[in-house]
Amino acid sequence: MQQQTVQQTVEENNTRSTVIAPLDPVQKPFVWIGAIVSLLLFITIVSVTTFTQGVLFLIGLAFGLVLLHARFGFTSAFRRLISVGNVQGLQAHMLMLAVATTLFAIILGTGFSFTGNAPQGYVFPVGISVIFGSFIFGIGMQLGSGCASGTLYTVGGGKSSMILTLLGFIGGSVLGAYHIGFWRETPTLPAISLAESTGFGYFGGWILQLVIFLGIYGITVKVARKKNPPKMAPLKTTTGLKKLWRGAWPLLLAAVILGVLNAITLAVRGNPWGITSAFALWGSKFIQMFGVDVANWTYWSNDPAPLNQTVLADSTSVMNFGIILGAFIAASFQGNFKPGKIKPGIGAASIIGGVLMGYGARLAFGCNIGAYFGGIASFSLHGWVWMIMALAGTYLALFLRPMFGMKNPNPKDSIC
Repeated sequence: MQQQTVQQTVEENNTRSTVIAPLDPVQKPFVWIGAIVSLLLFITIVSVTTFTQGVLFLIGLAFGLVLLHARFGFTSAFRRLISVGNVQGLQAHMLMLAVATTLFAIILGTGFSFTGNAPQGYVFPVGISVIFGSFIFGIGMQLGSGCASGTLYTVGGGKSSMILTLLGFIGGSVLGAYHIGFWRETPTLPAISLAESTGFGYFGGWILQLVIFLGIYGITVKVARKKNPPKMAPLKTTTGLKKLWRGAWPLLLAAVILGVLNAITLAVRGNPWGITSAFALWGSKFIQMFGVDVANWTYWSNDPAPLNQTVLADSTSVMNFGIILGAFIAASFQGNFKPGKIKPGIGAASIIGGVLMGYGARLAFGCNIGAYFGGIASFSLHGWVWMIMALAGTYLALFLRPMFGMKNPNPKDSIC
C-alpha cells in the first residue's frame, strides 16, 4: 500500500513542471557578488548613458531570473518534441506567444510607449537567407545545447560548456555580419505582417494568430495522447514565499511572465526583446581593435555609430548583461552555481553549435528571441518561417548529436 502511494506521488509529480523537494544551501557569497555587481553596473549605465538604459538592464535581470528559475527552454522544447513527441515546452511557447501577441497588438496598434520611443515590431522579409539561417540555427542550438537566451542564462547559471557556445556564437555573428552583403542579394519576398500587410489590422491579426496558437495547442494535445511520451523531469521547488527566490517556477507561469516582459521591452525601447545583435557588436568591436575595418561592411554601413560608442549605450548589450547576472543570482539562491569540467566532444559541439547559431541569426534577422518570439509576436511571417525551419534543423541535429557524445531523449525513458 505504501509503495503504491509513493508510485502515485511520483506519477503526479511527473505531470508537473515543479515538485517540492529539499534544495541545496544558498550560496550567499555568490548572491552578494551578483547583487553588488548588478548595482554597480546599473549605476554605471545610468551615469554614462541614460536612465532608460538602466531600466532595460533591470528588465534583463528579470529575464535572467525567470529563465533560470523555470529552466525555460527553446532548444530542449524543440528537441523533446521532435525526438519523442513531448509537447510541454511547445505548449508553453504557445501560451507565451499568445500573451505577447495580445500585448503587442495593443502597443503597436495604439503607439503606446513608456519613453516616447515609437514602438516598432520585428517584421522582416522572408527569403533564402531566413530559410537557410534559421535552419542552421536549429542545428546549432542542438549542438550547442542552448539557444540565444539559453546560452546567456546557462552561462550565468554556471554551465561551463556554454562559455564555449557563447564564444562561438560571437564568432559566428561576426562572420555572418561580414557575409551579410551577399545574403541580402539572394531572392526574397517583402516583409509581410499578418496584421498590416493582410489588411486585417492588429485586431484581425490578433484573432488570426490566436486561432493559430489554439490550433497548434490542439495538435500537441493529440500528439501527446497518441505517443504518450515521457514527461519533463520536474524541477525542485519549495513552499511559501521562499519559492520566489529559492525554488523553481512553473513552466506556464514563466511563459506568461516572459510574454509580459517582452511587451514591456517593446514599450520601453521601441523594439521587442533581442539578443544576438549584441554578439555581432561585441565581436566586431574586438576585431576592430586589431585594425579590421568593420565599419565598411554592409552590416555596419548604415549605422556605424555603435562601433565607436561604449557597449553600455547598446540596449541589447545591457539587457544581455542583465540576463547573465539575473541567472547568476537565481542560481546562487538555489545553490546551483557549480561549474564543471567540459568533455572534449561537448566542447567541440559547443563551439560548432555557437558558430552556426551566430551565423544563422544574422542571416535570419534574429534568433529564437528576435525572430521566433519577437517576430511572431510582431505578426511577422518570417517568425513562423523561422520556427518551421529551426524545427527542421533540430531534426537533422538529432542524428549529429551522438557523434559528439550527446544523448537524445528516448521514448522508453521515464523522463526527458
